[in-house]
Amino acid sequence: MDPQIIVDLVAQGVITILMVAAPPLIMGLSVGIIVSIFQTVTSIQEQTLAFVPKIAAVFLSLVIWGNWMIERLQGFMTYAFASIAQMTG
Repeated sequence: MDPQIIVDLVAQGVITILMVAAPPLIMGLSVGIIVSIFQTVTSIQEQTLAFVPKIAAVFLSLVIWGNWMIERLQGFMTYAFASIAQMTG
């Protein structure tokens, strides 16, 4: 069993996690900043106002990039199973 296969598998897994998690996180962060600026400008101090737009943005990002995310995860799983088969002989 070659340790390099395991290192490559873990590195590819971390990269895949970051790539798949990035679109919803960036979308939620962007909407959160916009809502915070809006609250500061209008002096609205309602704490729950920020949650609904953020949730909607995350769901919208899942609708927009969901197919790409699934393809990316499917590609990683194919790579992982091939690597496991290679490790076991």
